[in-house]
Amino acid sequence: MRSITVLGAGVVGVTSAWYLAAEGYEVTVIDRQMAPAQETSFANGGQISVSHAEPWANPAAFWRILKWLGREDAPLLWRLRADFDQWLWGAQFLRECTAARTRSNIQSIVQLGLISRRELGTLREALALDYDQLTRGILHIYTDQGEFNHALQQAELMREFGCDRVPKTLTECALIEPAIKQSRIPIIGGTYTAADESGNAQKFTELLAQQAAAHGVRFRFGETVSALQRKGENVTGVSLATGEIIAADATVLALGSYSPLLLRPLGVHLPIYPGKGYSATFALPEGILSSEVPTVSLTDDGAKIVFSRLGKRLRVAGTAEFTGYDLAINPARCAAMVKRTRKLFPELARVEEIEYWAGLRPVTPSNVPLISDMRSAGLAGLWLNTGHGTLGWTLACGSARLLSDLIAGREPEVNAGPYRFK
Repeated sequence: MRSITVLGAGVVGVTSAWYLAAEGYEVTVIDRQMAPAQETSFANGGQISVSHAEPWANPAAFWRILKWLGREDAPLLWRLRADFDQWLWGAQFLRECTAARTRSNIQSIVQLGLISRRELGTLREALALDYDQLTRGILHIYTDQGEFNHALQQAELMREFGCDRVPKTLTECALIEPAIKQSRIPIIGGTYTAADESGNAQKFTELLAQQAAAHGVRFRFGETVSALQRKGENVTGVSLATGEIIAADATVLALGSYSPLLLRPLGVHLPIYPGKGYSATFALPEGILSSEVPTVSLTDDGAKIVFSRLGKRLRVAGTAEFTGYDLAINPARCAAMVKRTRKLFPELARVEEIEYWAGLRPVTPSNVPLISDMRSAGLAGLWLNTGHGTLGWTLACGSARLLSDLIAGREPEVNAGPYRFK
């Protein structure tokens, strides 16, 4: 095998290209946008959060979704549609909500996340990348006692799997991030993962794409892939909307939420559905104090939003809306996110410059990504690296490492079974 085509130039596609090029393959990346990281990787929450490994599918999920049904500002909004894929995915999601499956899925996410976080650090040092990274850990904060009690159980489980997520009192939380003392919402306590990080995923992806291009990776931007090319049970390349055919020895599908659409004409169903997430980026005024706005990356678990400092900006992101491929920005959801932010950090009430964004996260029912060949579906030569949900930035480098090991025929560092297409 010599040539590999990677479909998608988000953070997962670009990291895949980098690791595969390092193996000596001739790599071409194709993306419909005119630059890398222009869709789901564009304005995400900015966290490298192994500590955020609890999947949406857990024993409490069904009742939460029922409680939030129809609420435009709900942290997780399931918008019922006449959409077979949505209902099928929903049934698969409910199957993952048992305690045993939740535990197994957390283990799979944590083991890949730990490798990914390590690989990111190695890559950052080797290439001298600067993407507004902060290695100050991630602090989860709680304003509800029931949520906090649940978090303590999950933190204990994650420590069992190697993620050092440690319970903290309110006093200890305030020492880690003094800005929470300004909160007008009483904070009960938190958990802290010192090894987690934050940074600008778009900036990282752009910088890595530049490095990859300098090392021979070819990028074709502004090109739309229309179909996979097959010969018998082998995928031999792709055809573009222009009619051009690009042949390759292997093809990597890293199109996020759009990955299932390319396989649907071949009768193959990928268990991925788009979960729309939102972000609001606050432009911080000169002179604002570190005691007023956080510098440590935070997760407000009750509201399902995160906070990351990106230079002179604060990125607030989160929530989930299951409404198909609709990218329209819902003002009610944005307003709820900003209202919560200003209650936690009142000084942000004077910030008027806020940039809103929405992107589609590729969510599997289990929240475990698909990193696998497709031989079992009669598509030899096709590989998946998709379905990372809210953790694409967290898992990108580890997923690329696993993918390159599998393609090279090496025994991977982790058990590849949980990420295999079945």
